[in-house]
Amino acid sequence: MTTAEMLNIETSGLETIVSSIGQWAIKFGMKLLAAVGIFIIGMWLANRLTMSLKNVMERRRLEPSLKTFLLSFINILLKIFVLVIVLATVGVQMTSIVAVLGAASLAVGMALSGTLQNFAGGIVILLFRPFRVGDTIETASGKTGVVKRIMIFTTELRTFDNQVMYLPNGALANGIITNLSRGSVRRNDLTVSISYGAKISTARREILNILNKDKRVLTDPAPLIFISSMGDSAVTLTVRYWSRYADITDTTADLMEQIYETLPKKKLNFPFPQVDVHVVK
Repeated sequence: MTTAEMLNIETSGLETIVSSIGQWAIKFGMKLLAAVGIFIIGMWLANRLTMSLKNVMERRRLEPSLKTFLLSFINILLKIFVLVIVLATVGVQMTSIVAVLGAASLAVGMALSGTLQNFAGGIVILLFRPFRVGDTIETASGKTGVVKRIMIFTTELRTFDNQVMYLPNGALANGIITNLSRGSVRRNDLTVSISYGAKISTARREILNILNKDKRVLTDPAPLIFISSMGDSAVTLTVRYWSRYADITDTTADLMEQIYETLPKKKLNFPFPQVDVHVVK
């Protein structure tokens, strides 16, 4: 084979390689251009769809915390979907993408198992609304306070002595919650101890007079006074009445003070523990 023939073969092979590279570059460029177009249009559509969902949620007056979370979550899912389509358009195998996403999800799920439980608890609270912002609740752990914020992982609670507590939503969603703000009126029981030998009818009449003069005490249901126990040195009366939830604390304090000042004037004394000692000579 002559030198000219060898040069022709080399030139032909080089042209073939250049042609193949050119064709690959053109195809890849077209895919890349299509991927860029899909990315731009997809992101625009994701944002538009998110705004449309926001308008729907606002018309339905959805809980603000739930609305914010759902919009963020849906927007992220839509954008991830767009990115997957873009990668597939460029030529990345879908099986590889699914495998990577699956492995990442498993790793994150195992690392954040407790956090995911709180996340699920937050969704349950926001959807079923066992309490709302501004409600006074008592949790299964004995914590009582006013709900200030319901977040995705925790709930902010402000106690009556002005402490701020952050409770995990997982425990709240799975535990017993007493919502003290549901219902406009509450029943309250006071205990009053009087000496043996005192007239129960007189004590009942005087206490009822005190209750009837207080406008915060409801007449329906009517107040009730009865003997609840007879101890070693006193007869215990239970004073049962109903009032608005917001008035319970102040009403209780005022009624106890008036009972304390009024009963002794009617010769109804409050006993104290006594021990009789008998000396045998």
